[in-house]
Amino acid sequence: MYSDIEKDAIYRVIAERRDMRHFLNTPVAPETLHKIFHVANQAPSVGLMQPWRFIRITNPDIRKDIYKIVDKERILTAKALNKRADEFMKLKVEGILECGELVVVALPDDREQHIFGRRTMPQMDLASTACAIQNMWLAARAEGIGMGWVSIFEPNELASLLNMPEGSEPIAILCIGHVDSFYAEPMLISEKWTTKTEVENLVYENTWIESEVEINTND
Repeated sequence: MYSDIEKDAIYRVIAERRDMRHFLNTPVAPETLHKIFHVANQAPSVGLMQPWRFIRITNPDIRKDIYKIVDKERILTAKALNKRADEFMKLKVEGILECGELVVVALPDDREQHIFGRRTMPQMDLASTACAIQNMWLAARAEGIGMGWVSIFEPNELASLLNMPEGSEPIAILCIGHVDSFYAEPMLISEKWTTKTEVENLVYENTWIESEVEINTND
């Protein structure tokens, strides 16, 4: 049983987690980075397969190459957005060159050997790794460290750059580092890119029928 103070801290760090894009060029303490990796490895995983691999980028030239891959995809994404292209190009979508630590998260090769929990749902390896990333996000926020998940890249190009084995798959570029301040609300909301759907509109009862479901909250 956790005390009310402890529970409040858990809910607070969840509520104040932000996908950060603006960083200070300040190193992250090794012990803090170790904590963040440690909690990632405590995430639940289907069949306890631990389908997460972390590539810490310490070579500045590789960091620059990763930035180029992301920037190329940023331009292609803008073109795909048609009427919102100019609006998208004004958004800051990454902090690759500024953050203190850059980490690529990947799914390993030979994942097909893990059958438990994946026979009909092989994508559960991705779901498990997303849980590990969420653990990192919350731990970083608790430590006062910002983290941003960048998914704007061509996977094969990034895998080739990092000499990843055939069958493995990069799924995230994580920018981790000190920040001047955390966003008061998600950046895409403050930049008026989108709005957030309330949970009442996302919960159904018994069948997939969009009907009102009463949810008790403290909001």
